[in-house]
Order: sequence, then structure tokens, then C-alpha cells
Amino acid sequence: MKHVRGPLCTIDVGERTAETEDIDEILETYLGGRALGTKLAHERIPFDVDPLGPENRLYFATGPLQHSTMSFTGRMSATGVSPLTDGLLSSNAGGFLSRNFTGTGYSAVEITGESDDLVIVHVTDDGVEFEAVPDLEEATVSETCEYIEEERGLGEDHTVVVGPAGENRVRFASMMTSKERAFGRGGLGAVLGSKNVKAITFDGDSTREVEIPPIQMEIHGEAAKADHPMKAQGTTSVTEYANMVEALPSYYFSELSFEGIEGVSGDRVEEKKYKKGTCSACAFACKLPTRDEESGLETEGPEYETLMAFGPNSGVDDIVDVMRANKLCDDLGMDTISCGDTVAAYLASEDEFGNADLIHDLVEKIAYREGIGDTLAEGVDRIHDDLGVENWSVKGMEFSAHDGRTLNGQGLSFATSNRGADHMYAEFYPYEYPLVDAEKAFDKAGLEGKPPKIVELENVNAIKDSAVLCKFSRDFVDEERLSTLLDADYEDLLEIGGRVVSLERHFNNQRGFDRSDDTLPYEIPDFEDGLDEYYEVRGWNDDGTVPSALLEESGSDAAPADD
Repeated sequence: MKHVRGPLCTIDVGERTAETEDIDEILETYLGGRALGTKLAHERIPFDVDPLGPENRLYFATGPLQHSTMSFTGRMSATGVSPLTDGLLSSNAGGFLSRNFTGTGYSAVEITGESDDLVIVHVTDDGVEFEAVPDLEEATVSETCEYIEEERGLGEDHTVVVGPAGENRVRFASMMTSKERAFGRGGLGAVLGSKNVKAITFDGDSTREVEIPPIQMEIHGEAAKADHPMKAQGTTSVTEYANMVEALPSYYFSELSFEGIEGVSGDRVEEKKYKKGTCSACAFACKLPTRDEESGLETEGPEYETLMAFGPNSGVDDIVDVMRANKLCDDLGMDTISCGDTVAAYLASEDEFGNADLIHDLVEKIAYREGIGDTLAEGVDRIHDDLGVENWSVKGMEFSAHDGRTLNGQGLSFATSNRGADHMYAEFYPYEYPLVDAEKAFDKAGLEGKPPKIVELENVNAIKDSAVLCKFSRDFVDEERLSTLLDADYEDLLEIGGRVVSLERHFNNQRGFDRSDDTLPYEIPDFEDGLDEYYEVRGWNDDGTVPSALLEESGSDAAPADD
């Protein structure tokens, strides 16, 4: 089986130390990326850790496919305990960072401790340097990137940066790379900010050799030649269809479609797109550099989920207003989905839907924890009672789009996800719209036959996050090709993916998570039966905990949940 190579580099930012250790045995089983980060976190982070305390650890890792020249491989993974969900969580980002990370020669970098001073950590194949940067306190992402380029000669594609939101421990703060690409969901930016780390840079010329099969060039060629709607509109290509089938959350989830959709459709985004955008080595080029000529506003996006949160869910029907919110979140360092939904909750409480000026003001106040922003920075789960609105979150994470009240399998997958209400954990929605071939599709309504497929998709996505392979490769990398690329049987890969999901679940079990957390703020027919079937397929206990025997298969020495 192909796997990433190189030692683990552990950086204690409080002690200003960096040490390396061989982890070949783990790499041979856990590929890289999310699987590697999850295994290391399960072994090395205390189960009772404070997510914003010095004992929490952040893991950055690439996978074997970052050693290819294939499309869909410009991504890397980050793992830690989330201050938003209070559980173990992985997030990944696109852009151009991953190849610069592999240049350091490390398979993973672990950040622990807490610095007394605001610092930038510079990681190279020659070692680690700590640079005190007090003048960058509450600097924006773009200001920080400009400083690093001026002082170090390293472009934005070498950086992981937190904005003011991360320093101020906003629970849904992002870590940003390439200025506008985000380790978005779950608040890992607040974890890095709590360690008093403003940025990390990666640079070197010591990439370890991993031989990738020649099929990579076939996939790359197909990606370059494909006539695909995402090349023009990114993920917003689904907007009008989601609205038509009533799967587009609007007005803080009170409605399932939006009458002003024309003003924020994929067509409107495409009209603002002024050049192609891509990630490292990718010929698919689905990114969305956009510009409003009248105002001069430039940003990247908005993608569909951002459009949902700051558009229909906030009652906004002007794409430029959504673009401005997107730009603010990127530069201040916040997850657009959680931020947008939290703003929408406030708008609902104040009957201010559609007030774009207020929305932009709230985004800034959240990042700096000023006034009402200090409350909103805690996220919907912690503040919904104060606002007098419903709690639209799962496990503390705000909902993405592709509404489960219409797409019932996606709804169940929101509930089962260890990460919370995130559509990419299982990515079931393409099977219900459907965006897949008819023979693979499911009816939108009900849960019949869906739990086993959710398990399979969660497992294969864990492998993609470990390889690391973009989820939008789904039309180009099927089961056979994934097996060929990683030199492993598909069933063996699914087993590894399942092991990753169970390790995440077990860690969260030790923090008090169980069946009672696998819930939704709405009803789905036969939901409890579907959850029972999901647990049965997983081999978990009826209460949503991981049994001893299953955990032992992962090679973990930690005390398991009771059988």
C-alpha cells in the first residue's frame, strides 16, 4: 500500500523545541493525512483536554498522492480537538501548500504547547525557527502573508495563517493558506491562535519519494479535457437545482427555497469570475476568482455553502453582498458556513433578514469579539437560547446546505458524522439529487437502503482525506482507480477508513459523546431505525459507542468504551 514517508516533527511552541521521531509502523497502516493525524491524536492527546489549552495538539499531514503530478491532489489535512464541537476533528484545505509541506521531508508536523509571545513558526528541511512577531497582533491574513513575503521571501503558498478571529479564539476560526483557502470547519484556527502562533511556514527541498502508478496521467488528462459545470461555476453550479427541489436552507432554516435565488445563482457567480483558479497540480480548475467591477471588490468564491449561509439563509439576494462577506471571513480567518449561519441566527432574532450592512458589521465584530460579536463568536449551539432561536447544529457544528429535510439520507449522515453537521463527511447528497448515474441514485425520501451506503461513503472519504485526494475527483477516480493509485484492495481501504471513523468516535466517546449526540433538529421518517442499522453495519454498540474488540483491531492501547 502506498503511504506518505518521513518522520514526525513535534514542535513545542512553549518550550521552543523541535524533535523528530520515526513513525514508519504507523505510516504503513494509516497512509497519511487524516488517518495519520487521527491515529497520532488518539495516542497523544489527553481525552479530557481543553481544546483551547496547551495540551491540545494540532497535526498537519499530507498523503502519498501529494507526491504525484495528478489533478485533485493539491490538498492537505489538519487534525485536533475542536473548540466548536468539543470532539476530535479533521479539516483539509486546498491551494498550493501541500507540495511545500512535503519539501520539509516530514510525514507530519505536530504543534503543542503555548507560546508566551506571538510567534511565527518556520519549518524547513534544515530545522525549525521561532520568530517573535508582536507587531502582527490582530493582523489580517493578507497583512500577515505580505509580512512573511517581505521578510522571508516566502509566498502565500508556503503559509498557514490565523487572522484576528483565531487570536481571539472565535470557536469557528479557520486556518488560512494561500490567503483564501481554508482549513475551514471546526475552529482549528482558534486552536492555533490559542497557542499564540500567528502563522506557520513550510519550505524545503527534501520531498520523500513515493512512486505513484502511471494511471495518474490518465486521470490528469481527463480532468483537463472534461466539460464540467464546476469549471465555470464551482460548487455554485448546483444552486438553482437545490432551490428547485427545496433543499436550500433559507431565512435561518425556516424555509427550504429562496424567492430571490436569481440574484445569487451560479450564473451570477460565473458573471463575476474573471480568471481561472485552481489548486496545486490540478487541471480541473474549479476555483472561483471573482471581481465586481463597480466596487473593485475581489475575492475567491463564494462557493455554494458560503452562498447559502450569507445569501438565502441570511435573506440576501445580491451576489456582491455575499462576495463581501466571503472576503471578510477569509481575511479575518473564519469558516464562512458557521459564521454565516450564526449571523443568520442573529438576523432571525432581530427580524433583520436581508440587511447586508448589518451582516458585514457583524462579521467584523465576531472576529474581534466586539459587542454582540463576543456572543456570536461562540457559535449557534452555545447561544441559541440567548437569541431565542432554534439550535440548528449537530454536535455543536452549524449546518451546511443540501437540506436533510428533503434529502433524508444526507440528513442521517449529518447526524452520524463525527464532525457534526458537515456535508462532506459522508457526502451523501449527490446520490439523492441525484448528481450520479441513475443506477447509483437513491430516492430523496426515507432511509431504506441508505445506512450501509453512508458507512461506505464515510469510510472512502476517510481514505480520500488520508491519500489526500479532493472529493471532487468522484467523477474521475472510481473504486478501481483508487485501489490502483494506492496499491491496495478497495475492501482493505474501506477497512482502514472504518478504523479511522471508529478512532474518531472512540476519542469522542471518552469526551461524553454517544447516541444522544447523533440527533437532528427535525424529524426524518424511521430515523431511529436508520441509526440502529448504521451502528449495526459499523459494529458499534446500540448507544453509539465503540466496543472493545473493534478498537483493539485499530492497534489502540487506550481504554475502550464499555461493550
